[in-house]
Amino acid sequence: MAEKKQNKKTGKWWKKLPVTIIAVTAIVSFILTALLINIFEKKQEAKNPFYKVVDLNDDITDPAMWGKNFPLQYDGYKRTVDMERTRYGGSEAMPRIPTDADPRSVVTQSKIDEDTRLKTMWAGYAFSVDFREERGHAYMLEDQTFTMRQKASPQAGTCVNCHASTYVPLKILGNGDIFKGFDLINAMPYMEARKHVEFAIACIDCHNPDNMALRVTRPAFISGIAVVKANEGIKNYDVNRDATRQEMRTYVCAQCHVEYYFKGDGKTLTFPWSNGLHADEILQYYEEIDFKDWTHKITSAASIKAQHPEFELWSQGIHSRSGVACADCHMPYKREGAMKISDHHVRSPILNASKSCAVCHKLTEEELKDRVDRIQDTTVELRNVAMDALVEFIGEIETLKNKGLTGKPFEDAIKFQRKAQFLVDFVESENSMGFHAPQEAARILTLSLNYTRQGQKLIAKYL
Repeated sequence: MAEKKQNKKTGKWWKKLPVTIIAVTAIVSFILTALLINIFEKKQEAKNPFYKVVDLNDDITDPAMWGKNFPLQYDGYKRTVDMERTRYGGSEAMPRIPTDADPRSVVTQSKIDEDTRLKTMWAGYAFSVDFREERGHAYMLEDQTFTMRQKASPQAGTCVNCHASTYVPLKILGNGDIFKGFDLINAMPYMEARKHVEFAIACIDCHNPDNMALRVTRPAFISGIAVVKANEGIKNYDVNRDATRQEMRTYVCAQCHVEYYFKGDGKTLTFPWSNGLHADEILQYYEEIDFKDWTHKITSAASIKAQHPEFELWSQGIHSRSGVACADCHMPYKREGAMKISDHHVRSPILNASKSCAVCHKLTEEELKDRVDRIQDTTVELRNVAMDALVEFIGEIETLKNKGLTGKPFEDAIKFQRKAQFLVDFVESENSMGFHAPQEAARILTLSLNYTRQGQKLIAKYL
């Protein structure tokens, strides 16, 4: 009797098996189908990373128009208004009362008030009147327009090359030839040149509207990098034809983040790279052409103002040698759905360390920031030693000048000041506080200190 009941139960189980198999198969099939559909949709999304809302062309400067097709990138671009301070850079908003002459309601800290040694180093130059902490690309044009340096010493039209979207204005001025437009705008007074530009850095300055490929649009860099490549044995180098895409991810930034000077009566923006990209090679170039930006008010030295040589210092660092581009750290890739896009919220990598530094360095954010702090702390310590010595040296030269000392000892002394001052300023004006190439920054500051020491030794007996 028990055996019959067992068989009866077993029989019922086998009868249900086909139904169970069908149900499981249907569920699995549904899940797989949904997954395949999702994968297909993501692949299609990746193939079509933007929806063409407007027809872009080579004459549209307004980033908002480009943003209609690329809203994610444009959203990042707009966030460059953010002001967030790092240990040795960035900016903290400081309210101010707008005036007719300067309508800005927010500015950043004054660097020359934070460190009065800078006033001594730049005595007689416009930077000793107004020099503030850096802030995002969104402010680059208005901060140049309303700086008090404009009143202290009228600026040249050349300045708009790095503070505005110039590609279309140069084309218009040059009747389609950006180099002709470049020559014309350089020779203008700044306020006249300012009338020809409307936007800060814009999409069109770095991207080809036909295919979004990166490109260089600044004539000064096109010419300057050709000089660098010629020194490397590469003749007739055309950056837009010959550079790799990874190189372009640095070169589009290096169009502006470089050392430069205004050449000749036409105030032509020129990169001093004929002898190389090292600070002392640039100094040698300035010595050869007997160039000066101004005459130092305290000592009468023919002085040179270093600008923002991020590209030059980066070129000597480990990241450059490893093939890491500016955009890898300052505009790291991020995922938006199936799309991988470059973050156009350009900022210090340390403010986004998990997406920038941690891609290569598998460390905690705390450890990454600690490493950056140690590098920058060391650079600041060396800079302070070199700058203290320079300021002391300037004071000693002033003493001799007041005593009426002239002739060779005095002339030789201010030549040492010129060299020492440019080199310490090279590190001071470079916006990574040595991080781009710590050993090179230390070498530059040591050279500066040595020139100061030689100058002080020369005049010691006259004090």
